[in-house]
Amino acid sequence: AFYQPQCVIADIESLKTLPQREFSAGMAEVIKYGLIRDYDFFEWLEKNIDGLMQQDASLLIEAIERSCQNKAYVVEMDEHESGVRATLNLGHTFGHAIENAMGYGAWLHGEAVAMGIIMAAHLSRLMQWLTDDEYHRIFNLLQKVNLPIGPPIISLERYLVLMSMEKKVVNGKIRLVLQ
Repeated sequence: AFYQPQCVIADIESLKTLPQREFSAGMAEVIKYGLIRDYDFFEWLEKNIDGLMQQDASLLIEAIERSCQNKAYVVEMDEHESGVRATLNLGHTFGHAIENAMGYGAWLHGEAVAMGIIMAAHLSRLMQWLTDDEYHRIFNLLQKVNLPIGPPIISLERYLVLMSMEKKVVNGKIRLVLQ
């Protein structure tokens, strides 16, 4: 059984105890919320990314609050994962394949998700659903957070096998969240 939380407690002081790599990995999920449903937040992140990476308290509070609001909105709209909630998986299908192929822990979850976001954005650009400028904005923001921007060497066949094992596969078909 799953229950919605009654409250969320976010202690930004605890973020200061994280190694920089872990903090950066967490920022991938924050950026995801700007991409899946909150363009104004994405623009805000672009403008404030340097301060966020320096862990400016007021900026962190804003980023965490907006991320929680965005996630809560999506979950509330689709509590049983029958539609729009799939957008929370942006970058995850590619990312989980990377984690599996490289060995869990070699790439942090957020690093793999960030690379998955880049891969999804690249595919979206190839399908002409994103402009070159939009793709580069996503790429540049993830790069400024010190996340991997080049995929590991994994064969296409291996990606497809690993992605087909993803829990979100429906009727044997790989489902991707693209922009």
